[in-house]
Amino acid sequence: MAKKIILLLLTIIILAGCQSKSVAGETVTVSGGSYQNIAPVELNTMLKDKDFVFINVHIPFEGNIAGTDLSIAYDQITDPFNLAQLPADKSAKIVLYCRSGRMSAIAAEALVKKGYTNIWDLAGGMVGWEQAGFNLEK
Repeated sequence: MAKKIILLLLTIIILAGCQSKSVAGETVTVSGGSYQNIAPVELNTMLKDKDFVFINVHIPFEGNIAGTDLSIAYDQITDPFNLAQLPADKSAKIVLYCRSGRMSAIAAEALVKKGYTNIWDLAGGMVGWEQAGFNLEK
């Protein structure tokens, strides 16, 4: 009987470990709405089952995180040409990052003001990404 209980507990633990982790982030409220700040570890989890457009907004270029889809300067993200590169559906998930987090926060706020409702920002940027032990593509 004890062996069955141990086997059942081990099965539950293994199955719990196999479930995907949900990433919630930290809500940042800005004029016109909000966006989510995420930690490097949360972004790493999200990249495993990538379901978003991933944008490096840092200028000048200092590297990319693997999986980056676009590079758009933070201060030009709402220019018509650049908006045309983004999903037409303003509820589509978009994840932004820059070197330290400052430029991507500015870009996140600008997109929220344009009506985007599913914006995510890497808190600490590429610096935080590297400090968490993850690599950049140069």
